Amino acid sequence: MKNIIKKEIPMGSKTLVLETGKIARQATASVIASMGGTVVMCAVVTKESAEGRDFFPLSVHYMEKTYSAGKIPGGYFKREGRPTEIETLTSRLIDRPLRPLFPDYYVDEVQVNCMLLSLDKENPPDVVALMAASAAMSIADVPFKGPMAAARVGFVEDEYVLNPSFADLENSDLDMVVAGTESAVLMVESDADELSEDLMIGAILFGHQEMKPVIEKINEFAKEALPKKSEFSNPNAEEDKEIYNKVSEKCSEGLSEAFTTTDKKERGQKINAVKETLLDGLTDDLHNSYLKQFKEVEKHIVRENILSEQKRIDGRGLTEVRDISVETNFLPSVHGSALFTRGETQAIVTATLGSGRDIQTVDALAGETKDNFMLHYNFPSYSVGELGFPMGPKRREIGHGALAKRSLQFAVPTVEEFPYAIRVVSEITESNGSSSMASVCGGSLAMMAAGIPIKENIAGVAMGLVKDDNRYEVLTDILGDEDHLGDMDFKVAGTKNGVSGLQMDIKIEGINEEILEKALMQAKEARMHILGEMDKVLSKPNELTGLAPYFCKFKVHKDKVKVVIGKGGSTIKGLQEEFGVTIELQDSGEVNVFGENKEVAEAAKEKIELLCAEPEVGKDYDAVVAKIMEFGAFVTFMPGKDGLLHISQFKEDFDQLTDVINEGDKVRVKVTEIRRDGKVKLEFSDSE
Repeated sequence: MKNIIKKEIPMGSKTLVLETGKIARQATASVIASMGGTVVMCAVVTKESAEGRDFFPLSVHYMEKTYSAGKIPGGYFKREGRPTEIETLTSRLIDRPLRPLFPDYYVDEVQVNCMLLSLDKENPPDVVALMAASAAMSIADVPFKGPMAAARVGFVEDEYVLNPSFADLENSDLDMVVAGTESAVLMVESDADELSEDLMIGAILFGHQEMKPVIEKINEFAKEALPKKSEFSNPNAEEDKEIYNKVSEKCSEGLSEAFTTTDKKERGQKINAVKETLLDGLTDDLHNSYLKQFKEVEKHIVRENILSEQKRIDGRGLTEVRDISVETNFLPSVHGSALFTRGETQAIVTATLGSGRDIQTVDALAGETKDNFMLHYNFPSYSVGELGFPMGPKRREIGHGALAKRSLQFAVPTVEEFPYAIRVVSEITESNGSSSMASVCGGSLAMMAAGIPIKENIAGVAMGLVKDDNRYEVLTDILGDEDHLGDMDFKVAGTKNGVSGLQMDIKIEGINEEILEKALMQAKEARMHILGEMDKVLSKPNELTGLAPYFCKFKVHKDKVKVVIGKGGSTIKGLQEEFGVTIELQDSGEVNVFGENKEVAEAAKEKIELLCAEPEVGKDYDAVVAKIMEFGAFVTFMPGKDGLLHISQFKEDFDQLTDVINEGDKVRVKVTEIRRDGKVKLEFSDSE
């Protein structure tokens, strides 16, 4: 049996506990991490690389077990199924800071499995899972340049809060996860309520500072668990250098010319032509080696152009935003729509309004919540000129959609303020850099176009970085190639007042405060420019169009709720079928009616109010004869309310009452008396 190693690590007011050697001992490395009653197991498994592999196959899988929160899964099979959106997003959250901490030459397969075993009501599991993965990777015999640590940062009552609880987050203006090594920040993920750039920088630095002691303790933990680690180096370093020089000599001129071509498609064709010339005639064993170095030469040319000459691929200045084009409500039958184009990135974004029944129920382990705002992001293959089979959303689409949603969420009115379900869908029709930020811009415009009362536009922009030793340049509104060949993808969204969403991924071993501050301030300038272009087209919400469901809200006495529902729901179902509306009824008597137009909604409202009304003495009513008796006629003058028209009320001469009145006849009556037992006496109305 392995030695059990356990370490308790103070982290603010809480304690992170790491343990190895007890569970999952056949994995390459395994760690149990806990904070309070939240417990996550991480098992890392590695496998030697296949011959000729030229990429790093790292995969991260975060799984939540419902038993961890004392629940049984829903559905017929009563067991966990495909990954939930929360599991997918947490998997991405763990992957992003781990990936840059491996050297380029390492191509062994690495699988990280994080499993939530126990969940308390205090500590969110994602940060615990991140540190479990870091600790497990640190005790696996792999060339991991960690450890790294993570911290969640909140902002409550003008103060930063380290690792806030679920309850704290409900009152926080910020929800940020920061991950990094001892020397630099690697990853940031956050949403905020229009916080300033200075406060966002402060939150990142606060989180990074608080995690440094944790990194030191994880190092101690790793040295106890793995006292001697293997030495790793690139076994093909000399061969790679030799091939690089050959590729550079043969391809530099053609690639340099290709990277002066502004059009993405034409540039790609020129690059492919140079590549095919290089690879023509090579044996299979050399093909991958030359292709790998071809990519390195590409990277060197683009980066050197930026660092030495401040020259970008499309000829823009380093802080320049591409041309922007905006159209709104260009789809005639959609509640709200926007076509947002920035350079060669384009999104069709729509906003659809629904009734309260369309509000999404989120059954998370931490508890069930209602979400009136949904945002879905789709990235079809044609947007980048490729073939592909339409499938369900993948991890990337879920991640990009979640980022856009977080950036817009703060501005969405609550159900109490605007009682509609809101669904925004972003269809990416062209992509060359930051389609998620195009979704933010288009989403803001589409909601305004639909008449959703958001105060002002929200815009987003992606920043890039090229860093080489002591030289670096921050790029505004990066292209796809600048993202691929650069060192950072830093997305910032917000209004004129502050930041609402931020996501940063670093491909090198982190960035410092100076670069972080420059990137945020440069992003602010770009965001202001984009907001200006958006405001030229639409700066305030439109009125709700006739395409959107009409909504009316009113209240009936709570004692009448049962009357509206009817036996087995028959009355409310009948009303919905009769008028073609959706009726939402609360126990308090609050009634929401959604209809295709004002006429049907108001008609349904009138019928409901009539159902709940009490008869008034002296008031006239339109009635229908329900039953003929020898002593008079019973008539229905209100829904569910009958009264007697005594035979003495009929002045005509007749042998029998049916000579002058029959069932189904319409009459105008007046209430003359309401007895204690509820029976009602009627007479013909003078206005009949």
